[in-house]
Amino acid sequence: MGLFVYALCALTSLACAILLLRAYRQSRTRLLLWSGLCFAGLTANNLLLVLDKLVFTAVDLSILRMSTALVAMAVLLYGMIWSTE
Repeated sequence: MGLFVYALCALTSLACAILLLRAYRQSRTRLLLWSGLCFAGLTANNLLLVLDKLVFTAVDLSILRMSTALVAMAVLLYGMIWSTE
Protein backbone atom coordinates (compact mmCIF):
# COMPACT_ATOMS: atom_id res chain seq x y z
CA MET A 1 0.00 0.00 0.00
CA GLY A 2 2.90 2.35 0.74
CA LEU A 3 4.27 1.95 -2.78
CA PHE A 4 0.93 3.01 -4.23
CA VAL A 5 0.73 6.14 -2.08
CA TYR A 6 4.36 7.13 -2.71
CA ALA A 7 4.00 6.54 -6.47
CA LEU A 8 0.77 8.53 -6.58
CA CYS A 9 2.45 11.46 -4.82
CA ALA A 10 5.37 11.35 -7.27
CA LEU A 11 3.05 11.19 -10.28
CA THR A 12 0.94 14.06 -8.97
CA SER A 13 3.93 16.32 -8.46
CA LEU A 14 5.27 15.33 -11.89
CA ALA A 15 1.93 16.21 -13.48
CA CYS A 16 1.95 19.59 -11.71
CA ALA A 17 5.49 20.28 -12.90
CA ILE A 18 4.63 19.40 -16.49
CA LEU A 19 1.47 21.51 -16.50
CA LEU A 20 3.20 24.51 -14.92
CA LEU A 21 6.19 24.38 -17.25
CA ARG A 22 3.92 23.96 -20.27
CA ALA A 23 1.90 26.99 -19.17
CA TYR A 24 5.15 28.93 -18.73
CA ARG A 25 6.18 28.05 -22.27
CA GLN A 26 2.95 29.55 -23.59
CA SER A 27 2.66 32.66 -21.43
CA ARG A 28 6.27 33.39 -20.32
CA THR A 29 5.08 34.29 -16.81
CA ARG A 30 8.11 33.90 -14.57
CA LEU A 31 6.19 32.69 -11.53
CA LEU A 32 5.01 29.68 -13.56
CA LEU A 33 8.64 28.85 -14.30
CA TRP A 34 9.68 28.99 -10.65
CA SER A 35 6.63 26.98 -9.59
CA GLY A 36 7.29 24.37 -12.26
CA LEU A 37 10.92 24.05 -11.20
CA CYS A 38 9.82 23.73 -7.58
CA PHE A 39 7.46 20.90 -8.46
CA ALA A 40 10.20 19.22 -10.51
CA GLY A 41 12.32 19.27 -7.37
CA LEU A 42 9.43 17.91 -5.33
CA THR A 43 9.07 15.12 -7.89
CA ALA A 44 12.71 14.25 -7.31
CA ASN A 45 12.04 14.38 -3.57
CA ASN A 46 9.15 11.94 -3.92
CA LEU A 47 11.23 9.60 -6.07
CA LEU A 48 13.95 9.66 -3.43
CA LEU A 49 11.29 8.83 -0.85
CA VAL A 50 10.30 5.74 -2.83
CA LEU A 51 13.94 4.72 -3.09
CA ASP A 52 14.56 5.39 0.60
CA LYS A 53 11.55 3.55 1.97
CA LEU A 54 11.14 0.69 -0.49
CA VAL A 55 14.33 0.01 -2.44
CA PHE A 56 17.30 0.93 -0.26
CA THR A 57 15.91 0.09 3.15
CA ALA A 58 19.34 -0.37 4.72
CA VAL A 59 20.58 3.07 3.63
CA ASP A 60 19.25 6.31 5.11
CA LEU A 61 18.51 8.81 2.34
CA SER A 62 16.65 11.25 4.55
CA ILE A 63 19.33 13.96 4.38
CA LEU A 64 19.36 13.78 0.59
CA ARG A 65 15.55 13.87 0.52
CA MET A 66 15.34 16.87 2.81
CA SER A 67 18.06 18.66 0.87
CA THR A 68 16.13 18.14 -2.34
CA ALA A 69 12.96 19.51 -0.77
CA LEU A 70 14.89 22.48 0.64
CA VAL A 71 16.35 23.34 -2.76
CA ALA A 72 12.94 23.02 -4.41
CA MET A 73 11.34 25.35 -1.88
CA ALA A 74 14.29 27.76 -2.11
CA VAL A 75 13.79 27.96 -5.88
CA LEU A 76 10.14 28.86 -5.39
CA LEU A 77 10.98 31.38 -2.68
CA TYR A 78 13.63 32.97 -4.88
CA GLY A 79 11.13 33.20 -7.71
CA MET A 80 8.49 34.78 -5.51
CA ILE A 81 10.89 37.37 -4.09
CA TRP A 82 12.80 38.38 -7.21
CA SER A 83 10.21 37.85 -9.90
CA THR A 84 8.74 41.20 -10.90
CA GLU A 85 6.29 41.84 -13.66
